[in-house]
Amino acid sequence: MIQVTELGYMGIGVKDLDAWKHFATSIVGFELADEGESDRCYLRMDYLHHRIVMHADGSDDLNYLGFRVAGADEFAQMQRHLAEAGIKFRVGSVEEADERRVLEVLKLDDPEGNPIEIFHGPFTQFSKPFHPGRAMHGRFKTGTGGLGHCIIRESKVDAAQRFYQHLGMRGGVEYKFGRGKGAAGLVFMHCNDRDHTVAFGIPNDRRINHLMIEVDNLDDVGMTYDLVRKNKIPVTITPGKHSNDHMYSFYFRNPSGWSFEYGWGARAATYQSEYFEGDIYGHQFEAGGFGPPPDKK
Repeated sequence: MIQVTELGYMGIGVKDLDAWKHFATSIVGFELADEGESDRCYLRMDYLHHRIVMHADGSDDLNYLGFRVAGADEFAQMQRHLAEAGIKFRVGSVEEADERRVLEVLKLDDPEGNPIEIFHGPFTQFSKPFHPGRAMHGRFKTGTGGLGHCIIRESKVDAAQRFYQHLGMRGGVEYKFGRGKGAAGLVFMHCNDRDHTVAFGIPNDRRINHLMIEVDNLDDVGMTYDLVRKNKIPVTITPGKHSNDHMYSFYFRNPSGWSFEYGWGARAATYQSEYFEGDIYGHQFEAGGFGPPPDKK
């Protein structure tokens, strides 16, 4: 079956572009690729032209997720599969593909209305080594796992699961709270060696709950945690280790009010189902946790 291979890029709307530039480089360690466009700039994590686009549109929310397929043949196969499944899409124009720095792109929406893009052929700059925005002990871990993972809002979880299955993902409930018919579960969807790429099942007032980015050196998690505390950035979930992907991580608020998860040491996907009722240790909620910020309650 045709499938997406990674979360390749994402676009976010921001209200305060200058605050985001400082946060992304001086706190997170992204490289800023500001190409002189007044309405956007780009964030690098590796050799790709960008992994995140910041659009100065004031929305402070997710604008789109870009999922990669292997090449032109798979891009054509995905179109045929989506059409047979009755999922509406359109092929992006040459100009739209150029804007995303890819060869071709499809545009569609998931059941919640989250804008989804499927692409192939990202612009890769091996002549331009990644240069972090501040000192790092290691580098961001992307490779076959892509940008990272995110939890997004999906009010119809079953429909969302079917949609992402049509993109070639697999998965199901990995965290289950309670027993019997009243039990609540969080659904995690896989498409590569990462334990998950997209997850949903948490009520949220925005399209996105958090974005996870992974580093290849534990010391970068510790250093980032110190930077976050020093700069009085709210920590939403304290350091701890997840049961599903074994990621050691912590969560903190970005200038738009949703969270980044900064992690290290995740195990590869097991490709077999398991469920958990809590994390291995840590990950205590602060400053709202998975809910809205305290000032929005």
